[in-house]
Amino acid sequence: MSNIVDPLVRQIAARIHTERNRRQWTLAQLADASGVSRAMINRIERGESSPTAAVLGKLSAAFQLSVSSLLALAEGATDESGEATAGVRRSADAVEWRDPATGYRRRQITGPLFPAEIADVRLPAGARVPYPAAAFVFIRQVVWVLEGRLTFHEGGTVHELDAGDTIELGEPAACVFANNSAAECRYAIVLTRGETP
Repeated sequence: MSNIVDPLVRQIAARIHTERNRRQWTLAQLADASGVSRAMINRIERGESSPTAAVLGKLSAAFQLSVSSLLALAEGATDESGEATAGVRRSADAVEWRDPATGYRRRQITGPLFPAEIADVRLPAGARVPYPAAAFVFIRQVVWVLEGRLTFHEGGTVHELDAGDTIELGEPAACVFANNSAAECRYAIVLTRGETP
């Protein structure tokens, strides 16, 4: 196994550590709030383990941030002083995060200054990515299927979505993004914050 750590893994590690420190939480407090073990959080913060999409969902929910926000803050389009910037974001410079458990790939389209968060997601055949209801508190979200077929579980309701279909999420519920087909599914997530936590 290589000792080279993916720069995005380091950035996610630093962002999670920063968010925990901002709240003055111990590892145990974040573990209690998220349902992720202290040992796993510690490995993630040290850059020794890349979090899965499910773990990111739990940590984001504990911080009352969306997964998109957490990744956008980690990727951060910044200037030399570390301040967030707006402007052109070249495709060749785009950072793509890959879930080590499922192969799910996610690329932030908008930066931290834009008022809506947009992500481009590619879900491999057979992959399932669950998120707790708490990951959807304080946000309004639309999922737009661009290619393939998405089976979307919203609480106890299952929606079969084909290319071109959209779903606007209602009240926070545990959700699962599943690709039960034999081909990759590509979808966009567009979200804005609702009430302030």
